Amino acid sequence: MTGEAKERITFDDNALSMQLYGQNNANLKLIERELGLSIHARGNELTLVGTQDVVALGRSLLEQLYSLGKKGAPLDQADIARAVGVLQGDRRTALKEVFHDHVLVGSRARPVAPKGLAQKRYIDAIRQQDIVFGVGPAGTGKTYLAMAMAVRALMDKQCKRIVLARPAVEAGEKLGFLPGTMAEKVNPYLRPLYDALHDMMDFERAEQLVERGIIEVAPLAFMRGRTLNDSFVILDEAQNSTGEQMKMFLTRLGFDSKAVITGDVTQVDLPTGQRSGLLEARDLLGEIPGISFCFFTEVDVVRHPLVQQIIKAYDRRDAERLNSKPK
Repeated sequence: MTGEAKERITFDDNALSMQLYGQNNANLKLIERELGLSIHARGNELTLVGTQDVVALGRSLLEQLYSLGKKGAPLDQADIARAVGVLQGDRRTALKEVFHDHVLVGSRARPVAPKGLAQKRYIDAIRQQDIVFGVGPAGTGKTYLAMAMAVRALMDKQCKRIVLARPAVEAGEKLGFLPGTMAEKVNPYLRPLYDALHDMMDFERAEQLVERGIIEVAPLAFMRGRTLNDSFVILDEAQNSTGEQMKMFLTRLGFDSKAVITGDVTQVDLPTGQRSGLLEARDLLGEIPGISFCFFTEVDVVRHPLVQQIIKAYDRRDAERLNSKPK
């Protein structure tokens, strides 16, 4: 749809409409920038001016945000930006399905919830499938959401234990050369998993579950020879697993268990010439029913806004290097 269009929207609650607009119309200005739309506010009435396509998208966005506000959903700038991104990804999406999908109320004030369409699809895949791969750059919430789903499953007695694993590979360093016991050697590699876990529940409760073996955090190599029944298993940083390790991990899955594998194929720390098990799994397993692959891009990054720009810059560099190679 093309051509300029103008539409008016009238809200029936003045106080709520002011909350939607934001202080000094900051939320409306954000929407204008993101959509390329002109919005003129007069009391509880808005006039939208732009191409027909953009005006239709803006109207859907504003009406859905207003409806969410009526039900008590927050309408701060972060939530507005989140809503814009969701509808830009798929304008048929009902925002209430994303905003009201609270995976877990953790130890922090804000609940763990999907912050975009890709995260919503990822969560739904974890609910529906037994094996899910989350592939994409850092900061897209792959591991964090998987951890939240695991804790939720444990609380709801859908599983009896959580197993969290990572390959102990880091820029060519080998565990044998590090000082200390084996536990002391692998702990730095597993620290991000502990950090996420302590975000989900009180520190004391988490430590009790770890001590009792209900939550286990271990290097990937420790999975060999085991069968994991009634478990929610997460493999993080899977791009640093070899093909043999990935096969070993996937074949550990027992009855009434679920596995989530996360990784970023652009950050492989394996020795040169050794193919990532995550890349191999993507090629081999993509058509198997019951296995789902969810892909994230820099658009789905939910860290500091500069992180998106950093990822784009490195992607451009990698593309230039690839194109400059002799054919």
